Amino acid sequence: MTSLINSSLKPSFNVEEVQQLIQESGFSGWLLYDFRGNNVLANRVLRIPPHQKASRRWFYFIPATGTPCKVVHRIEPRALDHLPGEKIVYLKWQELEAAIQNVVTGQDTIAMEYSPMNNNPYIAIVDAGTVELVRSFDVKVVSSGDLIQAFESRWDEHEWNLHLEADRFNQAAFELAWNMIAEAARKRRKLRETDVQQMVMDFYAENGMTTYSPPIVGVGPNSGDPHYSPLAGCDAEINVGDFVLLDMWAKMDKPGGVYSDLTKVGFVGDVVPEKYQQIFRIVADARDAGIACVRNGLASGNDVFGWQVDRATRDVIEKAGYGEYFIHRTGHNIGQETHGNGAHMDDLETREDRKVIPRTCFSIEPGIYLPEFGVRSEVNIFIDANSGVHVTGGLQTEVLAILAS
Repeated sequence: MTSLINSSLKPSFNVEEVQQLIQESGFSGWLLYDFRGNNVLANRVLRIPPHQKASRRWFYFIPATGTPCKVVHRIEPRALDHLPGEKIVYLKWQELEAAIQNVVTGQDTIAMEYSPMNNNPYIAIVDAGTVELVRSFDVKVVSSGDLIQAFESRWDEHEWNLHLEADRFNQAAFELAWNMIAEAARKRRKLRETDVQQMVMDFYAENGMTTYSPPIVGVGPNSGDPHYSPLAGCDAEINVGDFVLLDMWAKMDKPGGVYSDLTKVGFVGDVVPEKYQQIFRIVADARDAGIACVRNGLASGNDVFGWQVDRATRDVIEKAGYGEYFIHRTGHNIGQETHGNGAHMDDLETREDRKVIPRTCFSIEPGIYLPEFGVRSEVNIFIDANSGVHVTGGLQTEVLAILAS
């Protein structure tokens, strides 16, 4: 791995570092483009201030070597003044096209926020017409996916520590939830999915955490819906003999806070029926196969791609005969948003051909969703600067017997 990607610090915008990454990717340059804030990723990479809202198209070209170039409209000529490079100011559309031609002429392969056949919608942001325009100047356009995640998704030490803090509280929230369910069952007190959900939200608030939406608390058939969301008044009671899935995500409510996102399952009883344990063992084996794919690949010095991790977990579930019941990707990038913009573990919904790179975090969460119940086991994986693999969230080894102690 390169020194840039191995850096323990999230990069500020630095042309020399960007050019090093472009060179290592084998590209001639990176053409960043935005119109009215549509390209959020380009704005983040170039550190465009959030309050600065451009109303006209701008381009910023970073060649593999040499001086960058800005293309801005005459109404907003200072839109990119915080960035180094030469400036071309246009007024008419003909001048804009001529400026782009001037910038890209002589280049071979240019990266943009583009995905062939829209395979990766997280990166497919630049509109087709703009890509066509650039191609019309005899330039090959390729995806900037790995360039983007090097800037968008790598954590610094502060973020890693905030993840560990969030992980500790999140795991504590699971313990409180299991205890709440156990106490209600033993006292024969009515308890609903939303009661547990609200307790978790209160716990997050009391401990300085925040989340974009409440957790999943799914009982019986509801656990078989991967995106189930209990609603007060139409949610299920939790009773003795029920299977329960908890999927909980939150981050510290601090600058740089990043998410912990975990899923665990339990049974309201002293002994877990074999039908639940059997499905859980398959899911856990798939989860562990995904972790091994990452760990073994990186330890061997090989590139690991998101689609490979998904395939490793999916093969286990398909071999066990439950492939049709695994209906989502294996995992997603994790950052200041629960679903971040780095590489996902996916060979189902998309073919994720971005690499797993150091200083990024993602979930591994295979599942089997049957009509009567669903099982998912989710942990978070952080790759450190030396390609070491850290698993957070705790590896659940069996369905929890909630009333066993």
